[in-house]
Amino acid sequence: MADTAKQPEADEWERMLSGELYVADSPQQHANMRKRRLVQAINTSKYDAFKERDELFHELFGAFGEGGFVEPPFNCDYGCNTFIGKNFYANMDCIFLDVARITIGDRVFFGPRVSLYTPYHPIDAAVRSSGPEGARPITIGNDVWFGGNVVVGPGITIGDDVVIGAGSVVVKDIPSHSVAVGNPCRVIREITDADREYWEGKAAEYRAWKDSIQ
Repeated sequence: MADTAKQPEADEWERMLSGELYVADSPQQHANMRKRRLVQAINTSKYDAFKERDELFHELFGAFGEGGFVEPPFNCDYGCNTFIGKNFYANMDCIFLDVARITIGDRVFFGPRVSLYTPYHPIDAAVRSSGPEGARPITIGNDVWFGGNVVVGPGITIGDDVVIGAGSVVVKDIPSHSVAVGNPCRVIREITDADREYWEGKAAEYRAWKDSIQ
């Protein structure tokens, strides 16, 4: 049978995905019970249950590309609102609050404890305490690397070929081919042809050494 919790009823759920205010304790939000079941199975699986966890992540996420790997423990809000490309890697303790859609490109690497937060709450205390909240999507391009403990806030777009330094808090969009770091995170320089030539040279040195010992 199809898991009906993966396709909640309209109204609050559609408002949530559209970025409008909604109430999170509405009956339509019980889709996260499905997430709880899958995340518990992931985080309590045996240390060498790689195939089992891969199947669970494919069930959890809206899309999980070929070659993807996530180290447990892991947590998220819904899972079904996260769409991940090919050859993704996330180290342990990552958290994806996918109240709005999270889109991650190909060949993206996350250090430990990376947090993607799509939700936002009203600044006005009276409205906030009465229950409504919202969310905005996060989009991450191809060939991106996050150091450990990076936090990305709601509504952020990060381009292709970007490096985000450890401990950064990203509250503004980051353009492609950039190194960015800090709280708040800011671009400190572009990634250049000189960078590529240097690292391609270091990789060639490694391959030569590897060949010499085989």
